Amino acid sequence: MRDSQRPAWKERPSALYQSVKAVILVLFSASILVPILLVVSTSLADDRQLAQAGGFVLWPERPTFKAYETIFAGPMVISSLGVSAFITIIGTVLALFVTITMAYATSRPVLFGRPVILAVLFTLLFAPGLIPSFLMIRQLGLLDSLWSLILPGIFGAFNFVVMRSFFMNIPAELIESARIDGASDWQILWRIVLPLSKAVIAVVGLFYAVAFWNSFFNALLYINDHAKWPIQLLLRNFVVQGSGAADGLGVSSVPPSQSIQMAVVVVALVPILLVYPFLQKHFTKGVLTGAVKG
Repeated sequence: MRDSQRPAWKERPSALYQSVKAVILVLFSASILVPILLVVSTSLADDRQLAQAGGFVLWPERPTFKAYETIFAGPMVISSLGVSAFITIIGTVLALFVTITMAYATSRPVLFGRPVILAVLFTLLFAPGLIPSFLMIRQLGLLDSLWSLILPGIFGAFNFVVMRSFFMNIPAELIESARIDGASDWQILWRIVLPLSKAVIAVVGLFYAVAFWNSFFNALLYINDHAKWPIQLLLRNFVVQGSGAADGLGVSSVPPSQSIQMAVVVVALVPILLVYPFLQKHFTKGVLTGAVKG
């Protein structure tokens, strides 16, 4: 019999509850892992097994790397990976700089106080629209430029709100003591605020990096030169055009279009999968702490 003085959440879960939770976790994990396994297996399957399966292969009988050898034999995939890496690195750095500086500025006491902050946040709720964005990019002379893939995405309203909330949780006494010692705003931000905000910076930086890496729509609108295509637009081209897109690889013989498509998907997925484990530990602290106070 449970002690009436002991909270319910400190009680040992029942066997039925543990079993149900285990089943739910297994099903949830399978819903994530099985599609990834299908993609990887299909990219490694040979021609005969793909023909027999009629598409996706759950487990390759005779794994082959012919699809990967094909996509890396031509210049398109390597060039697209370089473009995606460039816009992701440069875009993430610029986005973090803009978001950090604006979040820190609005987290401090400002003229007229809360109404000014609410006015700033209110304007972030409205997107400019497709046609005004295109006209602005064209007017700035950024068509067919990689900067057209970077500049429109260097500020995110959600990331700004999370980071500003995190900065507001930093004790004001700490900042005031540094100001009394003669520190400027830039010195306070660089030497005090940023070292205390590594978790939220890592999380917001990953959000920006994933957004830049996965973006293809801006490239579809603004980039005409195929040499400046990011990997996601190349992947979209393969998925939409199928075997017709494989002709642009610059190689004489190509495997089935299905294995080529899945190989490009794997190549586009691997960089984010490699980065995520190093930043995963910061997720709970960075996002939840930044969402506690607004």
